[in-house]
Amino acid sequence: MADDIFMEAIRKMLYLSTILSLPVLGAALIVGLVIGLLQAITSIQEQTLSFVPKLLAIVVTFVVFGPWMMRIMMTYTSEIILGLPKFGAL
Repeated sequence: MADDIFMEAIRKMLYLSTILSLPVLGAALIVGLVIGLLQAITSIQEQTLSFVPKLLAIVVTFVVFGPWMMRIMMTYTSEIILGLPKFGAL
């Protein structure tokens, strides 16, 4: 019984980690592809050119999706804390 509870908590943690990382990784991927395409078209071979646009895209993504991400993390954290007796910790 206890193994099922732990496995469910770990499964949900991995699922939420994936869901929360998707907006940031997606923004970095899209900006990286656009910058790479522009570099290929213009034959610019500068490797550090994509760093600043990716960084800005990640910051904007955190500003836009930050409240949603925090709400999900706070909900999960409260579920874990309130479920401590179920895990046998108290």
